[in-house]
Amino acid sequence: MIEQGSQRDETRSRIVEVAGTMLRERGAAAVTTRAVADGAGVQAPTIYRLFGDKDGLLEAVAEHAMATFSAIKADAVRAARDDATDPVEDLRTGWSMTIGFGLANPDLFVLLSDPERGRRSAAARAGTALLAERIQRVAEAGRLAVPERRAVELVHAAGTGAVLAVLAAPADERDPSLADDVLEAVLGRILVSGESTTDHRSAASDGRGRGNGAVTSAAITLRAAAPRLERLSSAERTMLAEWLDRIAAD
Repeated sequence: MIEQGSQRDETRSRIVEVAGTMLRERGAAAVTTRAVADGAGVQAPTIYRLFGDKDGLLEAVAEHAMATFSAIKADAVRAARDDATDPVEDLRTGWSMTIGFGLANPDLFVLLSDPERGRRSAAARAGTALLAERIQRVAEAGRLAVPERRAVELVHAAGTGAVLAVLAAPADERDPSLADDVLEAVLGRILVSGESTTDHRSAASDGRGRGNGAVTSAAITLRAAAPRLERLSSAERTMLAEWLDRIAAD
């Protein structure tokens, strides 16, 4: 039974690898069950037995590619924390990695950007968790102007939209610098005034006074550290976190 299971896993991996290469080099239209079966040296019914249908196969390919990419990003996040890399520069690095991945794998990225598929993907959730870790470092440094969760949502939405917008243009007219402009706009929203290269929205211009902006930033910074305040009890840390969340969201 173990040998049969191992053989099954090996066959599955081979099929995913062949389908992934086809998707990357020739696009989704080229990934047919017959072509993949021929390339992997199996019968077409094997693909249906292992993946259900073509959509199931494509989902397995997307999950494998995303898991591989998430592992690379995880190494980068750990290195940045260990080396005490500037958290905003690390956030920029993560953005560049994600944009580069999306533009280099257009058909795969379109698959991964499907909200329903993303909700089912453990690898996609791992990628979002890594973004949250990067955002938390920015908050810990006292440089985040919005609650962490909001910052994660804004960066994630902007990154997905930027890649899809670039890919929507004809191949010979695509302008990757659009993603750079999108990032500057997002940083201008989520960082404290003066942290981004282009200060798109100051605390005064969005209806908050400088004093209130400072209080909000301080609350966000302390909120990032709250789970590690060991002098407080678990209940006290929970209560403190709730208070700080309410201040940050005001």
